[in-house]
Amino acid sequence: MKPTTTTNKNARKFPFVDYDYQAATLGNFTGRCAKTSTSKSLRDISRDYFDSEANHDFLSDAAVFGTLIVTAAVPIIAGLSAVVELCRALPF
Repeated sequence: MKPTTTTNKNARKFPFVDYDYQAATLGNFTGRCAKTSTSKSLRDISRDYFDSEANHDFLSDAAVFGTLIVTAAVPIIAGLSAVVELCRALPF
């Protein structure tokens, strides 16, 4: 059974729009940054991070990556082997 809704047929279809809206002004706002000389660039921040953090977990990350590659390669090799056996079984 479909749900039924109760609506008023004389109701407005769109919300009332306030045409007297005035945007607030920000006075002397220029949009510039407060301090530009002391801030680091994104490249400097990422270089500092990777210099100190990247080498700590390399061996464990490499072991996990190798395990994932071997795990993904086993079904692919098994599938290729099955295709080769199928091609050998078909008469040409």
